Amino acid sequence: MSLTSILSAEAIENAVKDCQAPDSFCYKKFFQLCGLSSKTPKEVKDVFQILDEDNSGFIEESELKYFLQRFIPGARTLTEAETKSFISAADDDSDGRIGFLILLSLLHCKEALVDV
Repeated sequence: MSLTSILSAEAIENAVKDCQAPDSFCYKKFFQLCGLSSKTPKEVKDVFQILDEDNSGFIEESELKYFLQRFIPGARTLTEAETKSFISAADDDSDGRIGFLILLSLLHCKEALVDV
């Protein structure tokens, strides 16, 4: 499965272009622009599994640095400040990683977590 089977290629491109400059990444705006905020919990889980490169069930800080490149190969890496900011917004237990349910809460998915 690829991200473009869940999100439109155009929306992904627009979202990545919006944060091309270092230290301009805002996860809320990125999720909105790429269309992830409007996806079902099942679709978000599918995206999460793509982003979780090592299949650990978490997106670790080391994976998060390459977050934009998972959407578009060749995109810039997140700066250390952007990575730390993203992690701190999502890492409620200070373990340095983001789980699926935390990502879902960041996206404000309102549907029940049934069948995810």
